[in-house]
Amino acid sequence: MTFSLNGSPTSDYEAPLSVAALLEELQLAGSPVLVELDGVALRPREFATRQIGDGSRVEILRVAAGG
Repeated sequence: MTFSLNGSPTSDYEAPLSVAALLEELQLAGSPVLVELDGVALRPREFATRQIGDGSRVEILRVAAGG
C-alpha cells in the first residue's frame, strides 16, 4: 500500500492499517498528536477505527509545549 505521510510517499506499511497502528509503528502512541486523514482532522477516539487506504494523505503533528 502506498500513501502520503507528512507530504512524502511511503510504501513501508501493509493494509489494513489503522491510524492507531501507524502511530504505534512511529512510536507516537500515547503522545499528544494531531492527525489529519485525507483532509479531515481526527479526534483521538477515532484513531483505532479510521483506516488508512491506498493513496491516502496522512498528516501528523506533534503537540509540544514550550515557552
